Amino acid sequence: MLFKCIIKKHLFKLELTILLIKNVKSNAMELNIIIDYLIISIMASLAINSVLRNFAKEKKLLVDIPDRSRKFHKRATPLTGGIGILLAVIISTEIYLDMNNLKGYMPEFSQKLYIASIPLLLLFLIDDLKSLRPFYRLIIQIMLSLYVIFSTDVYLSNLGNLFGLGEIQLGFLSIPFTIFCVVGIMNAFNMIDGINGLCAGSAIMALLFIGFYSGLMYDSVLIIIIGSMIGFLIFNLRFFGKKRGVFLGDSGSNLIGFWVAWCAIYSSQNTIYQVEAITMLWFVSIPLLDCIGLIFSRLVRGISIASPGRDHIHHKLMNNYTSEGSLGIILIISLCTGLLGITLENNFETWVSTLIFIIYASFYYIYAYGFKNLKSKLVH
Repeated sequence: MLFKCIIKKHLFKLELTILLIKNVKSNAMELNIIIDYLIISIMASLAINSVLRNFAKEKKLLVDIPDRSRKFHKRATPLTGGIGILLAVIISTEIYLDMNNLKGYMPEFSQKLYIASIPLLLLFLIDDLKSLRPFYRLIIQIMLSLYVIFSTDVYLSNLGNLFGLGEIQLGFLSIPFTIFCVVGIMNAFNMIDGINGLCAGSAIMALLFIGFYSGLMYDSVLIIIIGSMIGFLIFNLRFFGKKRGVFLGDSGSNLIGFWVAWCAIYSSQNTIYQVEAITMLWFVSIPLLDCIGLIFSRLVRGISIASPGRDHIHHKLMNNYTSEGSLGIILIISLCTGLLGITLENNFETWVSTLIFIIYASFYYIYAYGFKNLKSKLVH
């Protein structure tokens, strides 16, 4: 009897070891696949962005001219980043589907997101060519959000136990609240696109957190989106020389914000992933808080929300640091806030994460707005 128990015990350990080895091998294979498609999408993005940049320069089309009032860059720079990213995503996805014999088996959510991205980019290209009125921009954002909602049945319905009083079910407010969040995130990423690398860098950071923490990275084409943005970022940060820069334009920044918003919503509302909605706020905290703070600050001062200005967080940092230094600081803070959000979800109740986010937001606004005002009052 004792001999049988010993054998069973060792067999159990052996089975457990085999399962662990299989799991490690499976994760290693998945990681290898992710790296492969990351490289493919980066290379595709580099090639496409290079061609589009040269075409725009040659034809003098979609080129951003510095004016020293709002646009302080030194050289005329093509606004082709958004087109380059989207084309790289579409081409890389086709390669992905062909290589894996998955023609016709693209995930429905990814497919609908791609479909919505095409008119979004085209309509906001008009905004890059000749500025659209804020009302028209808002209508475009709302209509495309509605398309994704009704074609995928994905929307915010459960916010979790945000305040320790039970889960918040939105009910009939689900669709309006989802549209509000998507439009808000799109404008947040559009507004923060003020220095090279900031919009795309913040989006890549957010998508990496969303993808790896939720597991969305392993069963979607999210890595292709990230790789395509990295390819653009190499041009945007002028790694190939100062004369070879490329900007996102309003079309690119709105497209990126659209993707980040929907990936966050999909991950937080899908029962497969089970990620808290509040954690997603930690992943996009800097663009979101900057957008909210700027809106309220301008309303208080009687300034139009849509008017240009140098009152963003990166402009405030650039009073003491270079643009590269400001970019680095913001990305490091984004990394820390993302890790903090994950730590809070894994170790505490949801309401604790909400409370600490409110405290963090308060300190952010004290630095961004209150400290400067207090300093100016003391000087006078």
